[in-house]
Amino acid sequence: MKVERKNKGWSQEELFQQLFVSRQSVSKWENGQSFPSIETIIRLSDLFGITIDELLRIDEELKEKVIKDRKQLAHPKLKFLFNVLFLIGFAFLIIKIGIILLNKFTPLELNLIESSFFWNFGPLLLMVGGRIGSGVFKEKYNED
Repeated sequence: MKVERKNKGWSQEELFQQLFVSRQSVSKWENGQSFPSIETIIRLSDLFGITIDELLRIDEELKEKVIKDRKQLAHPKLKFLFNVLFLIGFAFLIIKIGIILLNKFTPLELNLIESSFFWNFGPLLLMVGGRIGSGVFKEKYNED
């Protein structure tokens, strides 16, 4: 980034004014203390007149940061999906227990289709699968 800025003949101040960020931000990016957001990377590529690919290939640390950010965006989404599966399994378990209790303590005769594999094992499978998947992605997210 510093090389491209200097190629344009811009000072850090001129660059931060065009990006609407602080001078300290530009300095930290150039010293590897922090990195710009993906939105800022897009603006930088436009300002420098180079592709994002070229910009990332120039700055190896920035490239690694973008790759890491992309991975971290994917992991929480997948972890969330497994958490939802766990909650669905838990909800089905509560429904099953609720219907069993209603049948036992009230004159209602609600039917769960007792021999159904889903009502017998579905909630458990969803809960265990959801918790295992969530744990795997939680660990993966922490590694990256």
